[in-house]
Amino acid sequence: MHIDARELENNSIIEGDICIVGAGAAGISIALDWMDAPYKVILLEGGGFEYDDKVQELYAGKTTGQKYFPLKSARLHYFGGTTGHWAGMCAPFDPIDFKKRDWVPNSGWPISKTDLDPFYAKANKVLKLGPYNYEYEYWNNELPNLTPFPLDNKVVWNKMWQFSQARYGNLYKKTIIEAKNIHLYTYANAVDIKTDDNISNVKEVIVKNYAGKAHTVKAKHFVMACGTIQNARILLAANSQTPQGLGNDNDLVGRYFQEHLEVASAELWLSNPFPTDLYSWDYGITKASAELAITEEVQTKEKMLNGTASLLPLSIAKYQKPRMETWQNSDPRKSADNMFANWGEAAEKAKGEKGNIERAYQLNTRIEQAPNPNSRVTLGEEKDELGVPRANLHWELTPLDKYSVRKIYQILGQQVGIAGIGRIRLNEFLRDENDDTFPDSTNGGWHHMGTTRMADDPKKGVVDSNCQVHGISNLFIAGAACYPTSGASNPTLNLTALSLRLSNYLKNKM
Repeated sequence: MHIDARELENNSIIEGDICIVGAGAAGISIALDWMDAPYKVILLEGGGFEYDDKVQELYAGKTTGQKYFPLKSARLHYFGGTTGHWAGMCAPFDPIDFKKRDWVPNSGWPISKTDLDPFYAKANKVLKLGPYNYEYEYWNNELPNLTPFPLDNKVVWNKMWQFSQARYGNLYKKTIIEAKNIHLYTYANAVDIKTDDNISNVKEVIVKNYAGKAHTVKAKHFVMACGTIQNARILLAANSQTPQGLGNDNDLVGRYFQEHLEVASAELWLSNPFPTDLYSWDYGITKASAELAITEEVQTKEKMLNGTASLLPLSIAKYQKPRMETWQNSDPRKSADNMFANWGEAAEKAKGEKGNIERAYQLNTRIEQAPNPNSRVTLGEEKDELGVPRANLHWELTPLDKYSVRKIYQILGQQVGIAGIGRIRLNEFLRDENDDTFPDSTNGGWHHMGTTRMADDPKKGVVDSNCQVHGISNLFIAGAACYPTSGASNPTLNLTALSLRLSNYLKNKM
């Protein structure tokens, strides 16, 4: 069932068993999991079914620290959320991502990969992927021409990815609307959360929209699925009963914001052509491909973060501008147009490139960011048109981040040389080992993580191992905001699995 909250009588009361705030990948995945259950599910979406720049403006905010994208254009604010323009890259976390690593401050999850494995299998189905199998050997039997580089697999391994074309807004709109027990409210922006006097149980969520309407939502359980920045923003802004904001007794809400650093880092020059499709990707066509990754044993020995290296023909890459440069318009549609125009121009120029450059590749890093409490979301002094303080993002990197990027290519350079297949040349910004800074051209992946991190100890995290906010019995956080560490995998598959695990816990609780 679909209800436009702009059409409701002002100050309406909406009641149900479970209220999910946010209809992106996390919120829709949970709602789908409750279809046909004997419970009334309320799914709140701040926007509609199409882009609306006035609604999108609610995401605007300021950034400081390492250069970042405009916050307004870093997320999409309508049904389906940012799956409306994602690239579809999916891979599960590695076992090391969940472990406490003595060289990575504030690392360690209260759950392990085996706790998520059953929900990864379900998430693969939600994302319309192939089987829950990310082993090279499996895909080598399924697809042709996946010959790997002859590197020592005790040092470098082929991390496999599957590619989803699931745009939740299109894929699941009809299903959600026709579900008898799911009540989707569009144009229902959460602006406040009210609890009982003991701040131990949420009583209601207040929603507003540009039509000047305000409504009250009551439920037994509330799940915040608004995205990493907005989840933190709403909790911090819910400060009428507790000045520091909900779940923020230990000043942790908003801290440990993490991104995936995605940066051109080196060049690979092969001695001879190496025909393989293993390391290439064509959107809408490729089912699975690989990136080069460093094994857990070597990461432990070198005390480095987890990251991968992907290949892009240098003939194209040398004409591409960094995304941090082309994606600077606050309108996400215009930023996307700028980026794709540059990619098209680069591909056109590359057609004239011949000779040795045909055996050359740009190596692009995707790496986890070390958890840093100073990398954080806070509230600004300015409020949006619905009266909520805007989010400020301070993105701050650490020496471990730079060391780890450099170490990946030092290791790959050694292995490529030992294999006798070519040479690797570090980009200029990595050559001085005493320089811990990153250039302004460093991209983020638009992968917002952290801010309400998971830990069994409330002094170390905002939510527990079941994604329940510490001290508040019926308030839960869904999505990548709960990640203590970010791994090297794109977040959507992982946050979907984590959200389905939360959904299963709530079903048992109900």
